[in-house]
Amino acid sequence: MKNILVTGSSGLIGSEVVSYFAAKGWLVHGVDNNQRAVFFGPQGDTRAHQHRLSTRLGGSFQHHELDIRDRQGVLELLQAVKPAAIVHTAAQPSHDRAAAIPFEDFDTNAVGTLNLLEAARRVSTDVPFVHMSTNKVYGDRPNTIPLVEQATRWEYADKAFRNGIGEDFSIDQSVHSLFGSSKVAADVMVQEYGKYFGMPTCCLRGGCLTGPNHAGVELHGFLSYLVQCNLHSREYTVFGYKGKQVRDNIHAYDVARFIDAFIEKPRSGQVYNIGGGRANSCSILEAFTMVEKHTGIPQVFNYQDTNRVGDHICYISNLEKMRTHYPTWDISISLDETIRQIVHNYRAISA
Repeated sequence: MKNILVTGSSGLIGSEVVSYFAAKGWLVHGVDNNQRAVFFGPQGDTRAHQHRLSTRLGGSFQHHELDIRDRQGVLELLQAVKPAAIVHTAAQPSHDRAAAIPFEDFDTNAVGTLNLLEAARRVSTDVPFVHMSTNKVYGDRPNTIPLVEQATRWEYADKAFRNGIGEDFSIDQSVHSLFGSSKVAADVMVQEYGKYFGMPTCCLRGGCLTGPNHAGVELHGFLSYLVQCNLHSREYTVFGYKGKQVRDNIHAYDVARFIDAFIEKPRSGQVYNIGGGRANSCSILEAFTMVEKHTGIPQVFNYQDTNRVGDHICYISNLEKMRTHYPTWDISISLDETIRQIVHNYRAISA
């Protein structure tokens, strides 16, 4: 049985990857210390996901209570487990929290990633290393692309971006937020371990990653949080851009499928923009309508003129490079089906 090590294993992507590879017969070693509850409070607590994985997967899943900032602990774990693949999803994921806790943010996102890379290099340079990066590494530079305002969304005016933003888009000369900056540091380091040491590494610059297992909070996980607000008739706050800001949304299962494809045929120092693409994009206003369709409950919201620092007005991932490098992969779950699953999950939890 092959071993795979997954950091952030109780989170949205981590737990999906754990389930995916356990179903394929791998022994999954999950690393998580529920730091999300420290960052976001009880609403961000992911212990329930950890317990669910342990109960459902039994001997196929081993949990390790470890902080990735613990350099020696990370090295000792990798030396003991000797994984055949590493998937690094642990992170501090919020712009706003990063500004409040800059040292914790950088130590987790940048230094924690370096701890894992160096430990991996000391164990074996042949082990595929997949890092969940973010489209926030592009900072607010996507906002320099000319846009046109439509009834419910902003849209690219430049036809060169019809299929979205590619991996050759510059990450320089823009406002990233402290969160985006710490993720840039990790992203570049992952590329460097691939290019410099020849390790099979890649960065997945995620758009809006979502799914029924997301513990969404106001500062992170917009679709999940929006559904929670709708079902409980709580007010959802829209920050700027008339609510027409566009995100592309990808189900965690499709992220896990791509990770599997990369591990099967890894490349060195690669970068991929992984999102839902144009077909799974929506504005916040459009998301209200889609959620209302599944719940039958009108969305209650308020509007604030000031947008969040570093927030994108319109971001759609160009999936062409992923489809070219891994032609058996493509989006398999529509945005409408993703929202249906999120609504169904929250209703089941609340019942």
